Amino acid sequence: MKQRVPVSQIMTKNLETLTTNQSLYEAESLFKKHNIRHIPVVDGKSIVGVLSYSDLLKISYADVNDNEDTVESVVYDMFTIPQVMAKVPLTVTADTTVKEVIEILAKQTFHSLPVVENGNELVGIVTTTDLLNYFLEQY
Repeated sequence: MKQRVPVSQIMTKNLETLTTNQSLYEAESLFKKHNIRHIPVVDGKSIVGVLSYSDLLKISYADVNDNEDTVESVVYDMFTIPQVMAKVPLTVTADTTVKEVIEILAKQTFHSLPVVENGNELVGIVTTTDLLNYFLEQY
């Protein structure tokens, strides 16, 4: 296995993002349209939070049946993205190694890390799926 691989080589760079004034309906639509589970929330180019699909499930009266992943969204009107997102998320830089990312995620309950440069400017996101795909490529 390669040593000292920077996370910039495996992170997702073409990001879907949200702003704090978008709705949870818009967020759910992005999750489903792009088949993703984490969306960075930005103010301009700066990361201010991360919204995960499981965050939506936590606040909804999840009515998921066997044939489709449909979230009962009655409560979406009661909450805003800033109320539901993980605020001030832990971040890494593009030169953080894959090993360091694994060490961070192994100790946490979340499954993604925004990748930032120049302070707080979002340049990517690395998820457990990115890590698994990287390991699959090694075999």
